[in-house]
Amino acid sequence: MLDVTVIEDPEAAAVSLDPIRARLLAELTAGPASAAMLAGQVGLPRQKVNYHLKALERHGLVELAGERRKGNVTERLMRATAASYVISPLALSAVQPDPDRFRDQLSARWLLALGARLVRDVGALITGAAKARKRLATYALDGEVRFASAADRAAFVQELTAGVTALIRKYDAPDAEGGRAHRIVVAVHPTLKQTELEQSELDQTEPE
Repeated sequence: MLDVTVIEDPEAAAVSLDPIRARLLAELTAGPASAAMLAGQVGLPRQKVNYHLKALERHGLVELAGERRKGNVTERLMRATAASYVISPLALSAVQPDPDRFRDQLSARWLLALGARLVRDVGALITGAAKARKRLATYALDGEVRFASAADRAAFVQELTAGVTALIRKYDAPDAEGGRAHRIVVAVHPTLKQTELEQSELDQTEPE
């Protein structure tokens, strides 16, 4: 099982967003289970669960983990193909964010567009590397800083911009034969509070 996988196909994205199928995926990340086992966990008839499992299997979100005999019946044990899933903007390719349409370093929506492109590009690179059976060279830095004031935050951003810009100028070799371009994304945003995250998740599940 992969730690995380990116969903690029629109139909697979639609399947994963169905509430029942999302629940089944969550149950299967804990370990292999049959339709009969899952039926008791999600409160649905086995036949209904089996229908949803087949839809998930068709799109590569679950896979066969094994089989077992139970009386006169052979049960298929299914497992999730990943512990978590991310939907790529490629699933909505016609309306995916394009950070090149406008550039505003102080815009939260431009930051969101950059994040969407990051998911799209890295997801596609992971898929390509897996097919080629090659390792993908990436790096990420994640941290948190508490600013005493808005002025300190502004000073931090100014120094960060100058430092990263200097590094880019130092190591950029546009004419290097055999070199490969790498994208650099640096972001600063307020840390999301747990209560804000919980409310956001609640808003996603509440009916309109």
